[in-house]
This record gives sequence, C-alpha cells and structure tokens, in this order.
Amino acid sequence: MSVLTLFLSALFGFILLTVPIAFALFLTALVLSLTMGVWSPALIIQSIFRGIDSFPLMAIPFFLLAGEIMNTGGISERIILVAKAMCGHVRGGLGYVTVVASMLISGVSGSAVADTSAIGSILYPVMKKEGYDPHKAAALFAASTTNGPIIPPSIPMVIFGVIANVSIIRLFIGGVIPGLILGVGLMIGWYFHVRGKARYHVEGKFNLVGVLKSCFDAFWALFLPVIILGGILLGICTATEAAVVSAVYAFVVSAFIYRELKVTDMLPVLVNTVRGTAVVLFVCGAAMAAAYFITTAQIPELLAGVLLRLSGDSWVIFMFWVNVLLLIVGCVMDLTPALLILGPMLLPIAAKYGLDPIYFGVVMIVNLCIGLITPPVGNILYVACGISKISVSEISRAIWPNVVIGIIVIFIVTYLPWTVTYLPGLIPK
Repeated sequence: MSVLTLFLSALFGFILLTVPIAFALFLTALVLSLTMGVWSPALIIQSIFRGIDSFPLMAIPFFLLAGEIMNTGGISERIILVAKAMCGHVRGGLGYVTVVASMLISGVSGSAVADTSAIGSILYPVMKKEGYDPHKAAALFAASTTNGPIIPPSIPMVIFGVIANVSIIRLFIGGVIPGLILGVGLMIGWYFHVRGKARYHVEGKFNLVGVLKSCFDAFWALFLPVIILGGILLGICTATEAAVVSAVYAFVVSAFIYRELKVTDMLPVLVNTVRGTAVVLFVCGAAMAAAYFITTAQIPELLAGVLLRLSGDSWVIFMFWVNVLLLIVGCVMDLTPALLILGPMLLPIAAKYGLDPIYFGVVMIVNLCIGLITPPVGNILYVACGISKISVSEISRAIWPNVVIGIIVIFIVTYLPWTVTYLPGLIPK
C-alpha cells in the first residue's frame, strides 16, 4: 500500500467512524509515524504546539469574541433592520434581506457559524410567520451565511495566510468581489423561486427616509467593518490588531451606546468564545502534526504527480481538478481542517503553474465554504437544523439549488482570476 493510499485510508476511515476531526488528524499522524518507523510521541506533541504558536492566529479568538458580542449586544439586529429597509419592499423581500444582511454581518464576524446563528435566529421566525416556505427559508439563510469566511474579515483566510506565508490583508481584500458575486447569485436564485407565487406577498413600498433612519440608528454597528478594513488598509494595524480593536469596539458599542450587553451576558459570551477558539486551535495543532508526517512521507509530491498527469501543462485543467477535489473533500470534512491539510499539499503544485497564492487561497476558501452546506458534515447545515427544527434530509433537499449556485460561482471566480486579484492589486506593496 502506498503512503498516499495509507494516509487517505486512515484519515477518512477515522472520519467515517465519526471520530472528531481533530482526533482523526492526531490519530492519522500516529499511523503515519508508526508506518514510517519514526515513532516519537514527543515529536507529535511538539508539532501540535508549533501549529498554534503563531501571532496571526491570535486574531481568531478576538474575531470570535467580536462576533459573540455582536450577536448578543444588538449590533446584528440593527444591521438586519438596515437590510430590511433596503430590500423589504419587494416580493419575497425577507429573502433578499437575509442575503444582504449576511453580506453586511460577514464584514464583522469572519465566522460562518456565528453568522448563521445571528441571521437564522432573528429572520427565520419572521419568514415563517409571514408564510414563507420554511424549508426554503432555512435553506436560504444557511446558504447566505457561507459568505462569512469569504467577505473580510475571515478566520479561514487568517489560517491560510499563516500556512502559505502570504499577506492576510491581500487575502481579505481578495474575498470582497467573490463574496458579492455569491450574494448576487443567491438573490437571483431567490428571485426565480418567489416569482409569481402568491404566498410571497409584497411588503410595502421603498421609503428612502426609512432607509436613512435605519442607517442612522445602526451607524455605530455599520462603522465596525470600516474600522476593521480601514485600519488594515491604511497600515494603522495588522489583521490581529484589527481583531482586538473590533472586539473592544463591539463591547463599547453594545454595552455603553446600545446598552443591550449586560454584565450577566458576558459569561456565556466568553465561554462560547473560548470553546470556539479551543476547537479551531486544536484542529490547527493536530493538522500541523499530521502535516509534518505528510511532508516527511513526500505525500505532496505523490499528489502532485497525479494532478500533473491529469492536467498536463494547462492551469485551466489543473484548477478544474482542484475544484472537483475540494468539492468532494468539503462534503466530508469541515473547512478549517480541509484547508490545513490540502493547502500545504496543493500550494507547491499551484506554484508550478505560476498561480498567484492569493488567488489560489481565495478559490480554495470559496470552494470549501460550499461544503459547509452539504451533507453529511456541513456545520452550517446542522446549525440551521437546530434553529429551524427541520431535519437534515429536508433542508438538504431544499438547499441543492443554492449549492448549484455556489458551484457556478466557484467556477466564475476560478476562471476569471481578476475577480480575486484586482482589488489586492490596488494595494501598494
């Protein structure tokens, strides 16, 4: 059995046995170390700690904390009211509100799961009460929040920037246009769903005064993305420092301006932040341990050989097979571990084709985000099930049109590289 086959059999074998992904990665590292005859528990433990010993990764807990405070302290609700004032007057308006609100909130939290909780818990009950198809409504808010890791800030982009040693700022900016394309695609899909259906009634008329009033009421909430991206682009702070600023700003606005964040709310906010941080960092550490033995066993070279034989000299064919691989992996593995495992393996191959690592990283993240809404592992899917009280099988049937839209967006972004590289190219080096 080749080392590549052994690695895939061990990793996906543990996943199929429902072993948590971090432990599956850790056990895969043990299997590879035993097979290679370099058994050393100390080396594995050192690799785990080396995987989380990174300054940029410190952005993760602070972006998670900002997201938790935002959801608890009234910031999410005000952003949603802005979206409703802008889009709520058309047929099926709450669907468009869901997509627009997701894009706006994505500019704050950087976490798809946090966005799903915020959007779904607020808008889904309203859509259900207004007579919307509950399955389609749940599928839409789940699909729209895949924008969380694409539109900056983005926790997966922080992770990719660390493993690829590329500019996190350029990755952030590179995700803006793909995120907008995905949002527009979902709104087009929703338009065809609601067209001509009486149950999706028109909700009033557009009111410019109402839009301006809602924007004024939500000024401090809408200013948060400006602080994050403005501070980064103007060179005032790094992505990690911007994450700290966003957490402090969210706390001040929620506690002292909106006055909706109470002292008693802070314990669950901090517990959820610590829990989320621990999960992400444990996965990062376990993936680094597995990556050490993957590299030592020359698995990237073996995978490169397979892809190069399939693709020849064409980057177009290479990116096609990369997208197919990522779509399959995204169905059975969460975004972060997939990124940590496949990123170091695929980047050297992409370099052989002269592909920009910023472009390649954004394409990977957009692709793996679609896996967040596909069974059997899609995290967003399970959060949506919990909020809507609809079974996974029912939501899965309703969400497939949105998955198809996501796949179309993947190939648009892949074969129109300027959608990723144009905005980062405007930033002085």
